[in-house]
Amino acid sequence: MARETIDGRVDGETETDRYRHLIEHVQDAVVEFDLVDGDPVVSDVNRAFVDVFGYDADEIHGESLNEWVVPDWKLAEAEGLDANTASGEINYQQVTRETATGLREFLYRGIPYAGSEGGTGDLDGGFAVYTDLTEVSRNERRLEVLNRVLRHNLRNNANVVAGHTTRLLAELDDQGGETTDVAATIERAAHELERLAEEASHIRRVLEHPTDEATDIDPEPMVRAVVDDHREQSPSAAIEVDIADNGPVMADSRLRYAIDSLVDNAIEHNPRPEPRVRVRVDDAEDAPGAASDEWIAIHVEDDGPRIPADERDVILDGSEITSTHHGSGLGLWLTELTVETFGGELSFAASDLGGNDVSLRLRRRDRRERS
Repeated sequence: MARETIDGRVDGETETDRYRHLIEHVQDAVVEFDLVDGDPVVSDVNRAFVDVFGYDADEIHGESLNEWVVPDWKLAEAEGLDANTASGEINYQQVTRETATGLREFLYRGIPYAGSEGGTGDLDGGFAVYTDLTEVSRNERRLEVLNRVLRHNLRNNANVVAGHTTRLLAELDDQGGETTDVAATIERAAHELERLAEEASHIRRVLEHPTDEATDIDPEPMVRAVVDDHREQSPSAAIEVDIADNGPVMADSRLRYAIDSLVDNAIEHNPRPEPRVRVRVDDAEDAPGAASDEWIAIHVEDDGPRIPADERDVILDGSEITSTHHGSGLGLWLTELTVETFGGELSFAASDLGGNDVSLRLRRRDRRERS
């Protein structure tokens, strides 16, 4: 059936068939949709969409595209892109979208077309084309982390150890108080080197085994085990646990690296003599005050100093990694790389304890399995 294109041309049946054949075999995920009251309703998808997003063509046909692929907290962004499409604008934007196995990064292109069978000339539909950037973005980021952060921090701490050891040796004949301070500085630097090495080892384990298939794990035993370990290691810290009965999340045993790193940061970077930490697991919020039945959140809260804004920005991809702007260590990078492996998201907020609320948003089992 002929269709008038956006520039007024009419495609013949043969040409349409050729375009359909092309779209069906490109590696990018393509969705054809009708705009119904501004909402994109799926009319067709290609094979790549089924492979990449994990949703069958039959189950998504006639459904709102946004309800299936847009995370609730990204809905305003998607509606803005839809409005651009309705006005005839072609959209190009890097976006986060929800697949059957979690969040992935895409280059999104929204391409409108005009005129359906009625021939009114109004913009009533279009194509959404998604190029999967997830692994490219993650690999680039990982290389930057290992190159910049690990090299910088290991070099700096090694310099501290070497420099203070020289001073300590020169002052051994004069057993004064400064010698004790120098020794303490060396000890702290050495411990930091040990922690960096351990975190780097955890990052290697996370990156060596990407999660291509859906797996699930109950976070409650893991959270309690992490808390028990830190209560033993840091008896002066007051660590609370608040866990709702949320069931399994889409992750595996490596999730422990992220939780452990956040609890460790909350204690180690808190100058109070008795740091307070609260670990809670509950429903993630789609919007302030609105709980989600698709996602849960693991929060690690503290009463310490807020994580600097520039450090949060560089972790969340909002700022370029440079030799002087990359975060103070590997702990938050370990958390970010671990949670994104499972299609989740890391976020930062203020806690009612007076410090940080760092949370991991993770998806429950597939929505159709739970319904």
